[in-house]
Amino acid sequence: MNAEQPSIQDLESAHVVQTYARAPFVLTRGEGVYLFDDGGRRYVDLVSGIAVNALGYGDPELVGAITSQVARLIHVSNLYHTGPQAKLAQMLVERSFGDRVFFCNSGTESVEAAIKFARKWARRHGEGKTRIVAFENAFHGRTMGSLALTPREHYQAPFRPLMPGASFARFNDLDSAAAVMGDDVCACIVEPVQGEGGVNLAEPGFLAGLRELCDEHDALLIFDEVQCGLGRTGSLWAHEMAAVTPDMMTLAKPLGGGLPIGAVVMTEDVAGAIEPGDHGSTFAANPVVCAAAQVVLRRVSDASMLGHVRETGAYLEAGLQDLAERHDVVEGVRGVGLMWGIPLKTAAAPIIEAGYERGIITCRAGANVLRLLPPLVIEREQIDVALEALDGIFAQAV
Repeated sequence: MNAEQPSIQDLESAHVVQTYARAPFVLTRGEGVYLFDDGGRRYVDLVSGIAVNALGYGDPELVGAITSQVARLIHVSNLYHTGPQAKLAQMLVERSFGDRVFFCNSGTESVEAAIKFARKWARRHGEGKTRIVAFENAFHGRTMGSLALTPREHYQAPFRPLMPGASFARFNDLDSAAAVMGDDVCACIVEPVQGEGGVNLAEPGFLAGLRELCDEHDALLIFDEVQCGLGRTGSLWAHEMAAVTPDMMTLAKPLGGGLPIGAVVMTEDVAGAIEPGDHGSTFAANPVVCAAAQVVLRRVSDASMLGHVRETGAYLEAGLQDLAERHDVVEGVRGVGLMWGIPLKTAAAPIIEAGYERGIITCRAGANVLRLLPPLVIEREQIDVALEALDGIFAQAV
């Protein structure tokens, strides 16, 4: 008689490095905006893989592009030309401020690349122009360079000493930013909407003021749109709300439709400082991922899709505001489009766990902020289900 087979959760616990506290179920498939676990339970997904699955699950066009490309060419490295890479780069340039694109595999890699490109660009001004300004509550990634720009003690403390040359200012405070700027600064990096930091929106005047400070000190302005870009806010790029043009923009999460990709969009002035060998990646701009990304980029940049995000985002906002007015545990709501944070008077973790019992999946943005990042294709009836579940949860929260 065969011994009982270990569960998926047992295997994970025994063999995977424990860097995540995972939910107490195993997801097996997705359909539209729904996820299903191995017990057959269905959930409305309000996380979308942390702002990744913009088109939801099982989108026929996306699946078709992936399977078609897999059958033709999976990988050849960046030693060779491929059509999907070149076409995706063209699409990104045509839809943005940029002139050129560097491809990588994730959001944190895109920030690492932006750091290197900023420092290389700044060498034209001399050897000492290396400092980078970032902001409180920022999240730019967990690799060593991006970690140095992510001022969270619990992230940074175990890995010091970090990359030198990072300075921090208060978010939405131009006086604070001006105080740390100087001619030794090569770049200023900021999220137009802070995601992990609590879903905090940059004021248009703040971004415009940073543009002026960067110009004054011959520094580059970098917008980190890894989470807030590509339609999430109801604009293709979150910085469009402020009508401010950066020198570089980092992208990742939704671009590959669930497959790993990152990108840095930049001006010709920045790209002109980069030479062969300065940076690279074996897997970046993989033909399969780039085929998927072309579908995602075309779909999320369509005016009807962006209109849908704005309309459903406004509907979600109204529902969340109603919950905030009726439940003392909710301190307010903040966000834009389909990117929302709900500050709570209690820890967010028990609220998330209670959501599993009511058939919704949410996540945190800090200890006390519930974060909602549903697929961009979510409809009102699914939002209604989510709001009803949250209503019941908040009613029982202490």
